[in-house]
Amino acid sequence: MSQTSLKQKKKNEAGMRYSKESLEGEKRKDSEKAVRLTTQGSQELSKADSRGYLVRNQWSRTSRSPSTKAPSMDEPRSRNTSLKVELPNSSATSRTPSTSPSQHESPLQLSAQPSPPTQSKPPMPPESRPPTPPEPEPGSRRSTKMHENPEAWAHGIVQEIREARESQQRDYPRLSPTEWKAYSQRKGTYSSAQSDRDCISEQQHLQDDEEDEAYWASVKMLYEKAPSCSRPQPPKPKHAITIAVSSRALFNMVDGRKIYEEEGLEKYMEYQLNNENVILTPGPAFRFVKALQHVNARLRELYPDEQDLFDIVLMTNNHAQVGVRLINSVNHYGLLIDRFCLTGGKSPIGYLKAYLTNLYLSADSEKVQEAIQEGIASATMFDGAKDMAYCDTQLRVAFDGDAVLFSDESEHIAKEHGLDKFFQHETLFENKPLAQGPLKGFLEDLGRLQKKFYAKDERLLCPIRTYLVTARSAASSGARVLKTLRRWGLEIDEALFLAGAPKGPILVKIRPHIFFDDQMFHIEGAQKFGTITAHVPYGISQKIN
Repeated sequence: MSQTSLKQKKKNEAGMRYSKESLEGEKRKDSEKAVRLTTQGSQELSKADSRGYLVRNQWSRTSRSPSTKAPSMDEPRSRNTSLKVELPNSSATSRTPSTSPSQHESPLQLSAQPSPPTQSKPPMPPESRPPTPPEPEPGSRRSTKMHENPEAWAHGIVQEIREARESQQRDYPRLSPTEWKAYSQRKGTYSSAQSDRDCISEQQHLQDDEEDEAYWASVKMLYEKAPSCSRPQPPKPKHAITIAVSSRALFNMVDGRKIYEEEGLEKYMEYQLNNENVILTPGPAFRFVKALQHVNARLRELYPDEQDLFDIVLMTNNHAQVGVRLINSVNHYGLLIDRFCLTGGKSPIGYLKAYLTNLYLSADSEKVQEAIQEGIASATMFDGAKDMAYCDTQLRVAFDGDAVLFSDESEHIAKEHGLDKFFQHETLFENKPLAQGPLKGFLEDLGRLQKKFYAKDERLLCPIRTYLVTARSAASSGARVLKTLRRWGLEIDEALFLAGAPKGPILVKIRPHIFFDDQMFHIEGAQKFGTITAHVPYGISQKIN
């Protein structure tokens, strides 16, 4: 071999050694550069993600998502990346994978781009975290690829980290069945919680409406099947004939009264509360009230819009706690009594004028006397000593004359000067009308209602009939009485002049629902025959007695 060939051979070997050394130096520089890129990517990920502690613990410089593979030199990259690696002073060709043009970016450009802000999320449970991949062994295929193309390998690692972060953002932690929560607790965590509440509220309203419609439909069907129990409306007080009745007059409350007098008010109230579902038995005014209701029914048949009717008010000084028992008893007997006045021990007389009372009936003589002094027609009720049959289709009312329908003027003459002077006085003043007594207004009310039936040709079938039962003599003093009624414009259906004879036997034939008299010996005589009586404490007879 010539000297020139030897020199040329040495020169070529030196160049090859220089090329190898330069290539190895370039490779070391590229490897260091890839390490810096990887470190920057991991730092960028830890800054951008609020779960940085989780990423740093999971991923190292050479880590990757468990669902991805390391980039291979034998297959093109398909993870939205395009790399162009140029090695200085080398003839290595660029390797360009088939990707979209918008995805061709250099590793430096990718690392310099700011990562999108991430929302803070709760840390993943330990069992759902992906395991950290082991470091590659020096002789493995992955280590070979890292040394052959370090920039492409580093860029692939950064892209894999980003994809892993995005997949972690999309994957919501799944709770085990034991950690499931009710909808009312979970709905607040979603952005559509308000719309859900509105939807639920609307659905609840619709459900409530449907339930209401079903309820009222069932009630309507129940009422349609139930028999008619229409209750007539009470008349207006300014047009009605108001009859105030005490509880002791309407019902028999002798037992309760005895407890009140012997044991006091508290025991009386306790007794009434314990027996509020026990129906009271009828009292002396019971049949009279039933007859008044029958007259109202007949009037409504002839005059459907009639307001001139009887209106019964239960007026009592009982405590309100007793009201339940009274209401139960009233409804049990079908009495149309809608207005109650329970004064709780206070005298009810002060309410009589407020109720526009035409007649007050009570079992308490003191209250009746008090009402008479107030100018209100009143009477004390007494039941008959024995039962007697009463007419259910006609109201029958019997009146005494003097000190009841008329004034006590003639009574004064008889008591002070005797019967002879009384007869002379009546004959002398025969054409002079008598002054009115306390019950004259009630007789006028009855006469006004009678005329309503007469106007409909119902005279013979009129449900009201009035009686005058007096101890006067027709021949000596009867003319003044009849002329007085005529002057007042009142008609009396029957007039009975007894000339001092007992009234009891006559009243048995009449069978009135109530008989008004001012003298107690006439009341007691009628009671013995079973007549329901009402004592009117008015006139000179009360002072003498």
